[in-house]
Amino acid sequence: MRTPGEQLARDAELAGSWLRCEQDGYVLHVDQTADRPTEFAESVAEGLSASPRRLHCRWLYDEIGSQLYERITEQPEYYLTDAEDEILQAHAVDIRARAGDATLVELGSGSSAKTRHLLDAWVAAGPSRYVPVDISRSALEAACSALAASYPRISIEGIVSSFRRGVPLVRELSPLTLAFLGSTIGNFEDDDFEDFMGLVAGCLSPGDHFLLGIDTVKDPARLLAAYDDAAGWTSRFTRNIFARMNRELGTDIPIDALEHVAIYNSEREQIEIYTRFHEEVDIELAPLGRSFRIREGEMLLVEISRKFRTDRMIDRMAGYGLVAEQTYTDPQQLFAVLLLRREG
Repeated sequence: MRTPGEQLARDAELAGSWLRCEQDGYVLHVDQTADRPTEFAESVAEGLSASPRRLHCRWLYDEIGSQLYERITEQPEYYLTDAEDEILQAHAVDIRARAGDATLVELGSGSSAKTRHLLDAWVAAGPSRYVPVDISRSALEAACSALAASYPRISIEGIVSSFRRGVPLVRELSPLTLAFLGSTIGNFEDDDFEDFMGLVAGCLSPGDHFLLGIDTVKDPARLLAAYDDAAGWTSRFTRNIFARMNRELGTDIPIDALEHVAIYNSEREQIEIYTRFHEEVDIELAPLGRSFRIREGEMLLVEISRKFRTDRMIDRMAGYGLVAEQTYTDPQQLFAVLLLRREG
C-alpha cells in the first residue's frame, strides 16, 4: 500500500508541484500551486463580474477565518457540531466495524476535533493511518501536531490542497474510508456538487466507504439563528473575506460599512449568507489592474448552506455508485451521518 508521498513520487507531472515536509510525528504534502499569487484576485474578479455578484466561500478559510469558524462551532445556536459530535461518539465503533481495516481520509478536516471519536475507534482496532486534507496549512499543521501527540499508533500524513488537487492522491490508498463531515457538502452549488461527487466516486474502489455528514431540513428559525449567532462570530467570519482582500490584495474596503445578512430560501431549502454594503465602495484589484464599484445597499453572496432530506440524499448518492450501508442520527434528528459503500 503506497503512501501519498510514494504516489506523488511515481507521478512525474505532479512531483514538481508538491512539497513534502516531515514534522514531529507526521508528514505534510503541500500543493505549491495553491500559492499562485494572483489566484485569489482572479477569483474575486470573477465573482464581482458575475450577476448577481458573489465570492467563492473557499476564501473564507485563511488562518484568521479558520479560527473564527472554530468560534462559531462553539456557539449555543450552532447545533450542527454538537449533533454530529454526538452521532460520531455513539457510533464510531460501529462505523469502524463496518468499514474494516481501512485508511481514514478526511476532507476539509479543519481542527479534526470530531474526528477523534473515529480515531479512537480506529486505533482500538490496531495500527492505523489518517490522511486529513485541508486548504489551510496553518489549521492542518496545528491539527496534525495535536493528533500526533495523542495518537502515536496512528500514521498521519496531511495534504494541504484544494479538493480538486488533493482527492486524486488518495485513490491508491484503498481500502479507505473517505470522511466528509460538518455538512460542508451543503456549501456546493449544483455544478460544484456534481464535480465534487465525480472526484469522490473516481477515487473510491469497490468496497471503499464514504462517510458523509448532512444537515437536515428543519424549522427556518433554528437555521437562521445558527447562521447569525447573538455573539456575532458568524458576522466576523463572513466579513473576514473582505478584511483578507484588504490584507492580501491591497483593497480599501471599509469593514465597518459591511452587514452580515442570513436568509433562508425555502424553495431551495438553503441558508444564503450575504454581505450588504452600507455605502458605495470602489474595489481596486491592483494585481489585475481592475476595479469594481459596489453600490450602496448592494448585497454580495458569500456562502450557501444547503439542507437535505435524508432519503433524497441516499437516492442521489446511488447515482454515483454509492449505496447506503447505515444511517446514523442524533436523538433530536437534527443531523445525519451516512455510511455509504462504493459498489462495483
